Amino acid sequence: MTAAIALTKKNLGIKAKPQIDIKLTGDQQNAFTPSYTSLDDIKGEVSITSQTDLNFADIYITFEGATKTYVEKIATTSPTNGKTEAFQNFLRLVQPMEPSAFPAPRVLEAHKTYRFSFNFVVPERLLPQSCIHPKDESFPEGAHLPLPPSLGDPMVSSLGKSLMDDMCPDMAIITYSIRCRLTSGRGASGKHTIIAEGFRKLRIMPALEEAPPLSVEEGDKDDYRLRKEKTIQRGLFRKTLGCLTAEAAQPKSLRLSSIHSDSTCPITSLATVKIRFDPADESAHPPKLDRVVAKLKVATFFASVPLREIPTKSSEYHYSSVKGIFVETVPLSSRCLANSQWERQTSEAEPGSNTRLATSFHPRFPVPSCAYKGKSFYTAKVFVPISLPKDNKVFVPTFHSCLMSRVYALDLYVQIQTPKATAKDPQIHLKLPIQISCEANPRSLIHIYQQEANAMAAPAADEIFNSRNAPPTSDEYTRQARISNSPSPTTSPATRTNSEEPSPRTQNTSTFPPRPSAANSISQRISFAEQAPPLPGPGWSHRSSWADGVIPERPPQDVRMMGAQQRFQSLSFDNEEIAAMGQGEDAPPDYSILGGRYRERISSNALPRRRSELGQ
Repeated sequence: MTAAIALTKKNLGIKAKPQIDIKLTGDQQNAFTPSYTSLDDIKGEVSITSQTDLNFADIYITFEGATKTYVEKIATTSPTNGKTEAFQNFLRLVQPMEPSAFPAPRVLEAHKTYRFSFNFVVPERLLPQSCIHPKDESFPEGAHLPLPPSLGDPMVSSLGKSLMDDMCPDMAIITYSIRCRLTSGRGASGKHTIIAEGFRKLRIMPALEEAPPLSVEEGDKDDYRLRKEKTIQRGLFRKTLGCLTAEAAQPKSLRLSSIHSDSTCPITSLATVKIRFDPADESAHPPKLDRVVAKLKVATFFASVPLREIPTKSSEYHYSSVKGIFVETVPLSSRCLANSQWERQTSEAEPGSNTRLATSFHPRFPVPSCAYKGKSFYTAKVFVPISLPKDNKVFVPTFHSCLMSRVYALDLYVQIQTPKATAKDPQIHLKLPIQISCEANPRSLIHIYQQEANAMAAPAADEIFNSRNAPPTSDEYTRQARISNSPSPTTSPATRTNSEEPSPRTQNTSTFPPRPSAANSISQRISFAEQAPPLPGPGWSHRSSWADGVIPERPPQDVRMMGAQQRFQSLSFDNEEIAAMGQGEDAPPDYSILGGRYRERISSNALPRRRSELGQ
């Protein structure tokens, strides 16, 4: 059967594509899904075997990261249904290859294997060229530049053991891969024509630190609520007992261990809830606290256009034709508060408590409620431990990118027991922002080569010889300075005549040394350079050679950027959006370049008269 297929291909003139195999070396060699973090080395080898003699123009080995999203357009009539898609190749590192590594002439001989090694370093941040779209004025600078984690691919998050859920919708995906492309030159569009291509998926979990706390706006419709007040009654249609207030601050981040760490410690944090009860009269007692329930809300924001702001309000993403949100809630814990004790406080315990002041710091007690009458009140403090569950859920650090964002929120439900049982006991719902960060690899080091060290030391060396502006002399010293002519160097003080005695008016009474001449300035400059320590690295010499009027040439500086060259506009391939995601659908006919490597494509099954409304 195989011989018949080969004979059919030969008769039809079909040439089999070369076989491209990508193998990794190191501790990730036999891993089902190779996992890396920031500053990790990705080393391996690419082997190419062709069944026939094949001419080629170039071979590109790249480390790439891409994002793909789409948003469904739902309308009342079916012909107008469609979706908008977006693709962004935010990272592309190209392995430098010497021309001598290729065969001469550039022809792959049949049944001969050619091997090419590669070495990449996972960057900590992206270059500014990857995010040049318009943004709002309040947008934090560089918020889209941290490297996002792998997200949305179940085979990557499973790690070969069991299917894991990273709580990402099918409408968004972030992938990383090592790719090898065999090209035959540039086509009519100016892009490289691909003869064959091979790739190896990677899992990237970058080291991300905790960001500053969010500035939360109070409101019932916002995603976050740090303070909540609730009126407590004895029962239905009964007398009011008072007002219960609960508030909390953003807790510390849940810090994930490095993917190379063997630590089995649970990932925990702690939230502190301050509760205050302002009684309606002095005879009213605070209600009993029943329990506190903690839940983690996982929100994934995605869009088919670049995001201009940091997502903070989910209501703006529900009914948008170019934005979407996917929310999943993970239960964390339920803690009984029956043993919690109230403490009675007097008005003197909180100076200035008669006024409701919004302070930037966290006071000892919550701010008084609207029902506070300036008398005694009760306080309690509840500690809520937070621990991520160890099940089939995969948590990634909080991040923001041009097309996707992952945000977490902590829902706390404080349940109250009223004196008279009611159909539903009251509860206070707090929504706190919380972040998830990730530790770096403790074994990873920043690689700095000699050429990089020389390039970084060059500005510091040149600073020594830059002219400096001295401030003007103050009037205090100018009035005391007297200038006189210096005696001739050939006249000694013993042979000086009376006529050569300096007069009192011309005698120099200043204690400062005379200003050096131009020659002295040059000599001082040279002597200062000679005292400077030599700079490290070959090719550097003392700047004292400037005295002879000779300026030494600086050795050529070739700064290696993370083990490879970052290219954005010069390297592009046909149908790279489809090849990056491993899908076989045809490329759309229309593209709209919005900046950087971002491209948006729109597909719809709408009628031709409605295509203008869909953006085509």
